[in-house]
Amino acid sequence: MLTDSSILVTGGTGSFGHTFVPMTLERFNPRRLIIFSRDEMKQWEMAKLYGQDPRVRFFIGDVRDRERLFRALDGVDYVVHAAATKIVPTAEYNPFECVKTNVIGAMNLIDACIDKGVKRVVALSTDKASSPINLYGATKLASDKLFVAGNSYVGEHDTRFAVVRYGNVMGSRGSVIPFFLSLKSRGELPITDPRMTRFMISLEQGVELVWHAFEDMVGGEIYVKKIPSMSIMDIARVTAPEASYQVIGVRPGEKIHEQMVGLEDAPYTYEYPEHFKILPAINGWANSPSRIKDGVKVADDFSYSSDNNNSWMSSDELRGWIEKNSEKIGKI
Repeated sequence: MLTDSSILVTGGTGSFGHTFVPMTLERFNPRRLIIFSRDEMKQWEMAKLYGQDPRVRFFIGDVRDRERLFRALDGVDYVVHAAATKIVPTAEYNPFECVKTNVIGAMNLIDACIDKGVKRVVALSTDKASSPINLYGATKLASDKLFVAGNSYVGEHDTRFAVVRYGNVMGSRGSVIPFFLSLKSRGELPITDPRMTRFMISLEQGVELVWHAFEDMVGGEIYVKKIPSMSIMDIARVTAPEASYQVIGVRPGEKIHEQMVGLEDAPYTYEYPEHFKILPAINGWANSPSRIKDGVKVADDFSYSSDNNNSWMSSDELRGWIEKNSEKIGKI
């Protein structure tokens, strides 16, 4: 599907973009792959990685700027929406700015994609959008709802929208693994709560989920990758085995456990070998055979959170992953 196509990635200089771009260039050889973001320095640094590759283009712009999106999307077939204000404390202290990017930006993109004739759009979501307790999660829930409803909003147009949702991306900037590694030499790690658990997904798995969504989507689906969990204490012991621990308490807006499918989503959720799919509650789409396909309905009391997971990452698995990816942890 993506072969010889034109693809645009909003927020494309972030961790996801740094993995999506090379993997997609190698796998699908698109005609054009556009990185749309607002930071010229990050674009300049990223451009050096691709030399004179004519397939890779860079476009300065902000999802808050509707007119700039219209220009950037000219001739684009597929869009991955990765742009977001996503640091939880930043969102709590700058709520207006978070809403402008995560909600207004989503509205701008939906409008622009429909009017420019984009075929399919996949928006990246987060576990924090499921039963949100912080502003970031609330804005991403609103964004998810906008992209789902966008499939009704299109009218006679052919644009289709879907969402992918996953948890803690291993090794990404600002995440727990590089944070703990950076403090290793100090001999003490801050632990918010020893009971805390987190989902563990690699960037490569995140990219593959986006590819699958493009291939599978009818419109309005939320794809949730099946991934292992790990306790925060096990992560700490692997990253800094000699360190002591200081319990500092849960930060504002932080959850003890991550959740990606809530009890309220269960009536609309189907299970597949490698993922779950939350179907839209609107328009009777949750009963659509073309969306359900070979899925198996989950139990009415089902939820998918990092503490009730059937799959757990072992310390040896995490240790092996860190050794294999040591050069890029925390750098993208």
